[in-house]
Amino acid sequence: MKRTIAGYAATLLAFLVIDAIWLASVAVDMFRQSLGPILRDQPDIGAALAFYLIYAGGLYALAVRPGAIGASWKTSARNGGILGLTAYATFDLTNLAIISGWTLGLAIVDMAWGTVVSMIAAVAGYATEVRMARRESAGVGRSGS
Repeated sequence: MKRTIAGYAATLLAFLVIDAIWLASVAVDMFRQSLGPILRDQPDIGAALAFYLIYAGGLYALAVRPGAIGASWKTSARNGGILGLTAYATFDLTNLAIISGWTLGLAIVDMAWGTVVSMIAAVAGYATEVRMARRESAGVGRSGS
């Protein structure tokens, strides 16, 4: 159970930190240029938190765990990338279809970002999960060791 919590937490933390840097340094200006007045002055923190918690859970279940079970960081990276592309394409292409001002360029950049950040977060979760598994099998952290 500790391994699962650590793997999920590492996935969530990696995604949050990297995405926050992206949002602050690139994405906000990009979205503001394309969407202007329909953007909130401040994000809805509750909605953002719900997204991060749910998305990290999906990354953990669909990318981190399969990679850890198969002892393959490449599996975690690939599955994370597929999930990232799928999730961000759902968001971006739906917005492109229904929101005036949403541009093809914005959609492509955001989908690429979602793919990359999801891969990185999945590999971070994988590395943590594998490290915890090795510690457990070596008896580190067991009482009486």
